[in-house]
Amino acid sequence: MELYILFGSFVFLLLIGTPVAFCLGISSFATVLYLGLPPLVVFQRLNSGVSVFALMAIPFFIYAGDLMVRGDIARRLVALAGALVGHLRGGLGQVNILASVMFGGVSGSAAADASAIGGLMVPQMKARGYDVDYAVNITVVGSIIALMIPPSHNMIIYSISAGGRLSIADLFTAGIIPGLLLALSLMVAAYLVARKRGYPTEAFPGLKMLGVIFVSAMPGLILVAIIFGGVRSGVFTASESSNIAVVYALLVTILVYRSLSWGEFVHATIGAVRTTAMVLLVIGCAASFGWLLAYLQVPTAIVAFMQTLSDNPIIILLMINVALLVLGTFMDMSPLIVITTPIFLPVAQAFGVDPVHFGVILILNLGIGLCTPPVGAVLFVGCAVGKISIWQAMRTIWPFYGAAFVTLMLVTYIPALSLWLPAQFR
Repeated sequence: MELYILFGSFVFLLLIGTPVAFCLGISSFATVLYLGLPPLVVFQRLNSGVSVFALMAIPFFIYAGDLMVRGDIARRLVALAGALVGHLRGGLGQVNILASVMFGGVSGSAAADASAIGGLMVPQMKARGYDVDYAVNITVVGSIIALMIPPSHNMIIYSISAGGRLSIADLFTAGIIPGLLLALSLMVAAYLVARKRGYPTEAFPGLKMLGVIFVSAMPGLILVAIIFGGVRSGVFTASESSNIAVVYALLVTILVYRSLSWGEFVHATIGAVRTTAMVLLVIGCAASFGWLLAYLQVPTAIVAFMQTLSDNPIIILLMINVALLVLGTFMDMSPLIVITTPIFLPVAQAFGVDPVHFGVILILNLGIGLCTPPVGAVLFVGCAVGKISIWQAMRTIWPFYGAAFVTLMLVTYIPALSLWLPAQFR
């Protein structure tokens, strides 16, 4: 009965449009009352869920990303991407994807990527004769790359949800090859669609101009090296690197580019505070919900149930992927990481899956969920930027969904894609 109350109240609140954080908190509170536990336990778990030092990295990475969006770094990275791949078929589509790789290594946020890159690229693509649905679809699905390329604050949430015993440096490193593989898959899909529709290529600017553009974008690229190199080498932690990212972003945008006005600085600060408040409230409420799942021994029951269905790891991982893809259509990424990690990680480990490998699978899978209706936050952002309806985007987005799904299957069943690179640093 306890589970009926927990999940029933949660689903009901979600269906009537209640914000996810309140769905998690209210359903947890109702279940605790039914169990006869002190109601204070919900707030204690909420507090303990956000009182984790590693979570300090999240607000600062969000802040650094906002500063870079408003401080001209995104535009320079897009220009560099254009010089490198603009001459390929469907040039601006290829530029959009490569820009997501570069900016993702700076922001670590799919929504920030879709907003920043989409705001720059979608109008340009429309002006050059590209269909708006093509521009939006590439922007939306390409933004998932930001979740895989470090610094990804979702990797930090996963590490904490897994008990805090997983190395964030290993998770950051493990996402690099899958992220680049996803970019390559999307570029192939973009090429095929562009060829079918007859989209143009862009002129190659020449090696001299490429060098000029590269030097102009270098400060933004250096930040990626500082964050990844520092965390991977152990010079500083992920939380410390997020603070360094903010200081570096301020120095570059104020002293080097001189593009960050006082008004933009204030807007970036307020925006980062609001986003952080929403993210941490969701994480805290999800922590209460997750504690109840553990208290009611849901993970143990699911492990036992799946073992009765099959003892083949291939089948088990496929079932987990399908379950996560379905859940991703109804909930945002952060709460799903907190809720599903304690449920599915023990199942995966019982079948011999490395927890770092599973983290990459989880992040990529739930990233696809950000691009699917009815609760696809990144899909909404992309459609708002392109000024088209969800239905218009959904009619032609399937080749890009297909590319992302193929990448997910490759990452799921070829562990070396995730584990080879971290092993080189040990």
